[in-house]
Amino acid sequence: MTTGVHYWVTDDTIYRGRNTSAPHPAHKIYPYLLKGLTIDRPNQCWATDITYIPMRRGFVYLVAIVDWATRKVLAHRVSISMSTDFCVEALEEAIAKYGRPEIFNTDQGSQFTSADFTDVLKANGIRISMDGKGRWVDNVFVERLWRSVKYEHVYLHAYESVNEAKQQLASYFELYNTRRPHSSLDGQTPDMTYFKNQLTKQAA
Repeated sequence: MTTGVHYWVTDDTIYRGRNTSAPHPAHKIYPYLLKGLTIDRPNQCWATDITYIPMRRGFVYLVAIVDWATRKVLAHRVSISMSTDFCVEALEEAIAKYGRPEIFNTDQGSQFTSADFTDVLKANGIRISMDGKGRWVDNVFVERLWRSVKYEHVYLHAYESVNEAKQQLASYFELYNTRRPHSSLDGQTPDMTYFKNQLTKQAA
C-alpha cells in the first residue's frame, strides 16, 4: 500500500489525496477492452475504483461498482483500510442484485488485480478489462462520480465517525441513483435509465 500524497487532474479540477491505485508486481494485468467500443446499454460494462474520503478526524476508503452506460451506483463499501475484502464484498453484492455485466473495467490497483477479485469475475464469465498504467481517463465515469460525491456531499459535511461516513454516503448514493438528473442521460436519473433499458431489453 502506498500512503504518500499525490495530485491528479480530471475535467480541469485538481484533486489531492492518497494513492489508491498502487499495483502489485506479481499480479496479472489484463488488456483494456473498451477502446473504440460503444457502451450504450445496462450491464454491458461495469467499472470500479477506490477513493479517499476525509473525515473530521482521519479518513476512510470508498469503493463503488458503477454501470458504465447508465451511471448507476450498483453497490459500494466503506473501509478503514485498503484491503481486498471490501472490494470483493461490493462486487458480490452488485452481481447478486443486478446479474452480471459482459465486461468489468478497473485500474491496475492491487485490490482489483488480486486473485480474490478476479476469480469472482472469472467464475461469473465476466471479461476483465484494465486501464492502461496511469490512464485515469480510461475509467473516466468513475472519476466523475468521485468528483460529484466529494463536492456535493463529502466536502460539505465533516463526518465524525466511520459509521456516520457509511450512513451519509449510503444516503447520498440513494439520492444520486433516484433523484439526481444527469445531463448525459438527457435529464434522467441513473435508476430511470437503467431500469427503462432493462425493461426494453426484456420486452425485446
